[in-house]
Amino acid sequence: MKISHLLIPLLFLISLHTVFAQDQSPYTFKKQSANGTGKVYMGREIARVMSFEGVEWLERNSRTQEENTNLALDSLPLKSNSVVADVGAGSGFYTFRVARRIPKGKVYAIEIQDDAIAYLKKKALDNRLTNVEVIKGTEKAPNLLANSIDLAFMVDVYHELQHPAAYLAALRKALKPNGQLLLLEYKEEDPSVAIKPEHKMSVKQAKKELAANGFRLVKNGTFLPLQHFLLFEKTGN
Repeated sequence: MKISHLLIPLLFLISLHTVFAQDQSPYTFKKQSANGTGKVYMGREIARVMSFEGVEWLERNSRTQEENTNLALDSLPLKSNSVVADVGAGSGFYTFRVARRIPKGKVYAIEIQDDAIAYLKKKALDNRLTNVEVIKGTEKAPNLLANSIDLAFMVDVYHELQHPAAYLAALRKALKPNGQLLLLEYKEEDPSVAIKPEHKMSVKQAKKELAANGFRLVKNGTFLPLQHFLLFEKTGN
């Protein structure tokens, strides 16, 4: 089969565009570690997503004391009418506690795992919390409307985002002009925090990744026993 001389330059341009796009990818790859994906973002290996089979660990009785979750909740920048998103809500440990604190507001519980979504919907119904809305997101976006939320928070979730650059871009759009993003992440700097290395983050790494995606650290809370409390705000438009 002969290829038209006119098609050759076009095929060359398509091939060149493909190579250029690959070169522009923010990700590199390496041999995956025990709990990682082998996908690397800004020097950090992205962790594997924890299965919802770990729901009992999320809801363990000792969690409140071990992580001082009450202090974390008290420190959230909330008003009675705040609109917030719990990204990677899991079992809703934080979702439903936040919902009770903002009776005139709303909590979007964002999840990608179907079993977690079913669990969250049933729990919201059982607890008669009408200000909780469960949304199925994707690996690249929370599926929220633009300028719709005051605060997005991720509790031990950010390190598992498979496409952090795309997801942060989508969150920036969903946040209102003065909206904020909170990350709770297990402290990589503290070897006594008995969490798998891929599921921990340092303040330095979090700041680097968030700064590259249009966020500025405005509060570095050091008051939690196991986790960083990192509050960011949008920069630029």
